[in-house]
Amino acid sequence: MQKTVSRRAPDSRTSVWIVIAMLAMIIFPAALSLNSVRSPGTLQITEANPTPYGYTWSLLLFIVPILLIAIVFLPRAEVKIPRRAFWWTIGLLVPIGFATDFFFASRFFLFENPGATLQIYAPALHKPVPVEEYIFYLTGFIAVLLIYLWLDEYWLAKYEEPDYRGESKNIPRLLKFHPLSVVLAIVLIVASVIYKKQFSSDPEGFPEYFTFLVLVGFVPSAAFFPVAKRFVNWRAFSLTLFFVLLLSLLWEATLAVPYKWWGYQPNQMVGLKIGAWSGLPIEAVCVWIAVSYTTAIVFEIAKLWQASGRPARQAFLGAPIHHKRRARPPEKSKL
Repeated sequence: MQKTVSRRAPDSRTSVWIVIAMLAMIIFPAALSLNSVRSPGTLQITEANPTPYGYTWSLLLFIVPILLIAIVFLPRAEVKIPRRAFWWTIGLLVPIGFATDFFFASRFFLFENPGATLQIYAPALHKPVPVEEYIFYLTGFIAVLLIYLWLDEYWLAKYEEPDYRGESKNIPRLLKFHPLSVVLAIVLIVASVIYKKQFSSDPEGFPEYFTFLVLVGFVPSAAFFPVAKRFVNWRAFSLTLFFVLLLSLLWEATLAVPYKWWGYQPNQMVGLKIGAWSGLPIEAVCVWIAVSYTTAIVFEIAKLWQASGRPARQAFLGAPIHHKRRARPPEKSKL
């Protein structure tokens, strides 16, 4: 007779540490292996345009998962999508990607292979950027959120799905300060500055891009993590993170950086490069960790807000406290 074993899912605190441990058990051996490459090989390009429309076609790496999940997977699984929370998340996060290009593209990035694009340029501060850049951020955030949503609601659904409507009534306010996130952000930024100034081969400048990514990842965490951690499906998040990391490394390490679809301004990077991957900066790995983490937190908070049925101010900051005015005692009459 087959024995049925009932296992309890780990709590949110344990789940967070499991995700961190899973990342660590890949990052540390990979870092040691990649660091053993003392004399990296160089790509020999023999044509003026070796990858015609390469960047344009590569956007399918985001577009195909979006279409497959939205049109095939979610309808077949009969998953009820929290549409308003979905679009609020996209509406909040995509402008951050657009702002990255508009305000900082000339400081952070290089675009040295126009033949890899449609050569249609979109506005940006100081210098226009390929239109593919804006499509990249739009489809990137949608893909990450849809992957997490499908895994959360179907493929890796929780054993006990939280009652968002009921739980949201018991949460006085969604905004709750998380000091550890602030401490970690400060430590990471300080460590990046020390590394750049003391150990990097490009000590000039400031690690602006890394600082920007730390803020993107830790500002939502500092504001919402204490509430969101119970509702994030950490198993779905971990698979989303590893899927997106695999996709991004395939994209950047084997295509984008070697063929100069885009590059990075050395003065604004930490200076920690992966030589075996054409000098790929560590920021290229960190960006999708920050994006996946922020997307999961913002989406879960948006779901709680929408489920609560309360106005945004009341849901995020709590209901205002009305102090009752004490009645003044009657004055004694003077005889």
